[in-house]
Amino acid sequence: MRHNSSEKKLWDSGMEGRTESAGFSRLAELLAEVGRSLHSRGWALGTSGNFSAVVSREPLLLAITGSGLDKGELTAEQILEVDADAKIVSVAQSPKVSAAGGNDARRAQEEDLTPARPSVETKLHLAVVRAGDAGAVLHTHSVWSTILSEAHASRRGLSIEGYEMLKGLDGVRTHQHREWLPILENSQDIGALARAVETTLKQHPEAHGFLLRRHGLYTWGTDLAAAKRHVETLEFLMEVVGRLGFGRSSVEAGA
Repeated sequence: MRHNSSEKKLWDSGMEGRTESAGFSRLAELLAEVGRSLHSRGWALGTSGNFSAVVSREPLLLAITGSGLDKGELTAEQILEVDADAKIVSVAQSPKVSAAGGNDARRAQEEDLTPARPSVETKLHLAVVRAGDAGAVLHTHSVWSTILSEAHASRRGLSIEGYEMLKGLDGVRTHQHREWLPILENSQDIGALARAVETTLKQHPEAHGFLLRRHGLYTWGTDLAAAKRHVETLEFLMEVVGRLGFGRSSVEAGA
C-alpha cells in the first residue's frame, strides 16, 4: 500500500527504523506533530489520548506526552522522557526550566517547573513496549473505538476481516486476513491494567492493537510512522465495521 503524505513526512524526517537512535528532542517534536494530527481527525479530543516513542531500550527510556493536555495545541516542550519505572528523567527545554539555571528534571518537578506530569497511562505504554518490538505506542479516544469496545465487550474482542484496508497493518498481505482486537475492561488501577495488557499481548502476539472498554484504542508500530499508519488503518476499519453493523441493525428493526 502507498503511504500518505503525512506518513511520508515522518519517514523523510528520518523517523523510520530509527526510533532508538533518534534523540529525545527530535522525538518530542515528532510526537507533538502526531498528536496535533490525531486531534484534527477527532481521535484525541479534549485532553484524551497519549503517545510515546522509545528513546532507548538499554536502559529503557520513553518520550511520552504529559498528562491533561490539549492535543490540538501539543508542543515538544510538553513531551517528557521517562524511565522503566515511569519516572521523569528529562524534559524538553522550556523557558521555565532554562530560567531555573538548568534542566535537571527532578529538581524542576519539585519546584513545579516542568511543563506537565507524565501521562497516567505511562505504565500501559511500557507494558506494550516490553511485550514486543514496539518502537512507538499511540492511544486514541475516537467515537467508534469507544462504541465498538462496548458493543463487542461480551465477546472480549472485535474481529475484522475481508477488507483491503487491512493491508495497512504490518505483515498483512491479503484482505482475507482476520484481525482480532482484544477488549480489556477499563480500570483506574493502572498497575493492574498494565499487567492485564502484558498477559493479553502474550496470548495474542499477532495483534496490532487492543481496545479498552468504553475508553479507546491502543496500537503501536516498530517506529512512529508505522504506529501512525496503524492508527489510521484501525480507525478506518472500526468506523466501517461500526457503520455497517449499526446500519444493518436499523434495517432489521424497520423490517
